[in-house]
Amino acid sequence: MTTEDLAGRIAARYPTRFLRIYVRSKIRADPVYAAVFERIGESSEPLLDIGCGIGILALYLRARGFRAPIRGVDIDDRKVAIARSVMPEATAFNVADARAAIDPVGTIVLLDLLHYFRGDEQARILASAARSATTVIIRDAIRDGSWRYRITYLQEMFARVTRWLRAERLHFPTRDEVMRPFDGFDAEVAPLYGRTPFNNYLFVFRRSAAGTTKE
Repeated sequence: MTTEDLAGRIAARYPTRFLRIYVRSKIRADPVYAAVFERIGESSEPLLDIGCGIGILALYLRARGFRAPIRGVDIDDRKVAIARSVMPEATAFNVADARAAIDPVGTIVLLDLLHYFRGDEQARILASAARSATTVIIRDAIRDGSWRYRITYLQEMFARVTRWLRAERLHFPTRDEVMRPFDGFDAEVAPLYGRTPFNNYLFVFRRSAAGTTKE
């Protein structure tokens, strides 16, 4: 199945034209969904998608044959309701705050989430994920002063103004701030721009039996 076919198949589940266009364009242009699947597609460990939004990642993984249990949580009850409506048969979606304690789980995914929290809150979320999971996958824009960072910041401000995002604030983390809680994990860090101008990076942390962190 091509990316175009996959995007159309997933988008068709959504109830409005706006959402179908949005989902189709996200899957076509944003490499994060394929990146997550490439790293956990064969895993049998349960997955927790923190900040699941309208459920795109879960639908994408299921469409590509991912069979492990998936649970999604998000603070926005509107988006959780949409996620439940498009995929009621396979995944549990619940309203929850990312700052709440995380129960033990195999894989935790945090996509484009951290920058909505203060620095101390980010540190607590990451520390909780590090305690709770064997694999943690994070995608977020990094605060590094680049032109990509500036464009990302402006785009996020626009999303807040239009109320598509219910965000209290914007505070993008640095690379070091994301990595700090994951001592004892093997680490993969790479740019994940795709066909976008945004300053996105992918972080994959896997708990290391040797107890060391590598880059």
